[in-house]
Amino acid sequence: MIEWPFFEERHREFAAFAAAHLPDAVEEDLDARCRGFVRSLARDGWLSHAVGPALDVRTLCLARETLARYDGLADFAFAMQGLGSGPISLFGTDDQRARYLPAVARGEKIAAFALSEPDAGSDVAAMTTTASGGRLTGTKTWISNGGIADFYTVFARGEAGISAFIVEASEVEIAERIDVIAPHPLATLVFDDTPAEPLGPPGAGMKVALSTLDVFRSTVGAAALGFARRALDESLARVRSRELFGGPMAELPLVQAKLAEMALGIDASALLVYRAAWAKDTHGGRVTREAAMAKLHATESAQRTIDAAVQLHGALGVTAGHPVETLYREIRALRIYEGASEVQQLIIARELLR
Repeated sequence: MIEWPFFEERHREFAAFAAAHLPDAVEEDLDARCRGFVRSLARDGWLSHAVGPALDVRTLCLARETLARYDGLADFAFAMQGLGSGPISLFGTDDQRARYLPAVARGEKIAAFALSEPDAGSDVAAMTTTASGGRLTGTKTWISNGGIADFYTVFARGEAGISAFIVEASEVEIAERIDVIAPHPLATLVFDDTPAEPLGPPGAGMKVALSTLDVFRSTVGAAALGFARRALDESLARVRSRELFGGPMAELPLVQAKLAEMALGIDASALLVYRAAWAKDTHGGRVTREAAMAKLHATESAQRTIDAAVQLHGALGVTAGHPVETLYREIRALRIYEGASEVQQLIIARELLR
C-alpha cells in the first residue's frame, strides 16, 4: 500500500519508522497505561506529528493505522493528543501554541476535546453549556482523556454563538468516570462558573470544531483499518494452522470466501481513507464528503471484518483477552464517535445535494 501514489517519500520513511518504534506501556492500571503510552510516543517522536500548525493527515492516518493494528489504547493515546490539541494547532494564537503544543509533543501535557453533552452528541448545535465573561457553566460527557487530561478544549454557547475555549484541568470537576466495553479513560465534566481562555474568534466555535474534525475524521477510518488488518492477520494464522473436517481449514471454500470479503473491505477502506487524507494535504480546504465516506466505510467494514474473524475463531473468538475478542470490543465505538455512521450518511447526502 505504501507504494500507492497517495504517498510521498516522507510517508514511506515514516511508515518504516513506525514499524520499528512501536510504543510500550507495561502498567496494568488503565490511567497509568494510557499515560505510559503517551510518554513512550513522545520519547520516540510520534507525537511531534500530532501537533501543528501544519498537520499532515496522511502521516496521522499512517500512525493511527499502525498503532491500532498493534494496540487499541496506544492508538487512543496518540489520537487524543492530536484531537485534543488540534483546535490550538489550527486556530490558536502564537502564545497559545507555544504554551501547549511543545508540551503535548513531549508528553508533558495530556490533551482532551470536550464537545459532547448528555443531550448534544451528534446534534452539536443543541449544546447547552454556556459562556459568559470568560467563564463556563454546564456539563460535558463521554470526554476521552477525561480525568487524566491536563487541559481541555471546550465548546460553549455565548452571546456571539458557539465559541471554543481552553480550560485547565485543575479548574474542572470530574463528575464521574465512565466504563465502556473497550476500556479507555472517559469522564463526565462539570463546569461551574469555570474560568476559560478563549480559543479562536468569538462565535467561531462550530468552525473550530468542524475544521478539527475535518482533519481527524479520516484518521478514525485509519484506526478502523488497523483493527481490520489485525483481524485478518489473526484469521489467516488461525485457518492455516487449524485442521477441520480432515484437512486444513484454509482449504474450505466458505472460509476462503470470508477471507476474500475481508481483504476486499480492507483495500476499499484504505483507498477511501488515503484519498481523503491526500485531498486534505494537497488541496487544503474542506474535505467533508471525502472524510465522511472514509470514516463511514472503514468503520462499518471493519466491524464486518472483525465479526468474521470472531466467527472463524469459533469459541476462541469470544474468549476474554483473545486478540479478536479485544478487537470486537474496540471497533464498536468507532462507529459512533466523531459522528455516528448515520450522521456520516447525512453528511454525504447533503454534500451530494449541494
